[in-house]
Amino acid sequence: MLGIIINPKSGKKAFRAQRIYLWRLLRKRHQPFAYRVTKFAGHATELARELVEKGYDEILILGGDGTLSEAINGIMRADLKPEQRAKIQVGLMPRGTGNDWSRYWDLTKNHKESLKRFFEGEGRPIDIGCVTYWRNGIEHHRYFINSVGFGVDPLCCKKAETLKYYLGSHSINYAFALVSAIIHHKAQHMTLLVDGKELVNDLLFTMNIANGPYSGGGIKQNPDADPTDGRFHGMFIKKPTFGQVLKALPNLFNGKLAELPFVYPILGKEVEVVYRKHLMIEADGILENFIAPCKVTCIHHALQFKC
Repeated sequence: MLGIIINPKSGKKAFRAQRIYLWRLLRKRHQPFAYRVTKFAGHATELARELVEKGYDEILILGGDGTLSEAINGIMRADLKPEQRAKIQVGLMPRGTGNDWSRYWDLTKNHKESLKRFFEGEGRPIDIGCVTYWRNGIEHHRYFINSVGFGVDPLCCKKAETLKYYLGSHSINYAFALVSAIIHHKAQHMTLLVDGKELVNDLLFTMNIANGPYSGGGIKQNPDADPTDGRFHGMFIKKPTFGQVLKALPNLFNGKLAELPFVYPILGKEVEVVYRKHLMIEADGILENFIAPCKVTCIHHALQFKC
């Protein structure tokens, strides 16, 4: 059974034409379906959970990375057995600004092509990341499909959200937000354990733990990341000098950040962040605040992506 989740605020200029095309396509295919429309931030989590618990095993998302991430959290939190969840197929018609997850799968904003690939394609088993943290002694989980960021990464997302009110939802937001985040970020001392072994104990400038290779609206930050291989690819970047930052900027786009001397590559199934102060992270561009420490775990072949 097909369930559709629509974020009308994502890519809203073309929303009416895309929706009409989808309804006509569903009628032509004689495809039974149910659809839900998001009304507030986090609503897609509730809607996805409701749909899969009712037996819908195909979930099509009309939205951006944030809507997709919310839906993934709903599916992962649903009252399902792991073997049931692993059969659920999720698809995406990209309508956001960054669309980092869709870049890996060569999905574009061409809604006709993305819908064709969803209806005619096959589901592929994918990994899902899980951030485990504790608040007031209670264990919490935040799932992500693409990546989770620390340090400059979440600060950049926070500033990009603010800039939307002045510049609109454009990719250039990320460039302005990144420069501002670099200037205002204060390095934090952290210890990082990867699969139980200490990797680094240093001042953190920024860190990205990735399931997919792209972040920040098209930056190929972790070019070797593969959302099907059962492990994370990432990098811990210790505090650089201003000169090193300037020299590193071209490497944001050529996939060679890991070659810089102040970068520690991350490769593993579980990453533990040892830090005992307030911590802000971004998971698929969505901000989360808590008191560290936390663990980031890769759940191998948790569900399927259909394209």
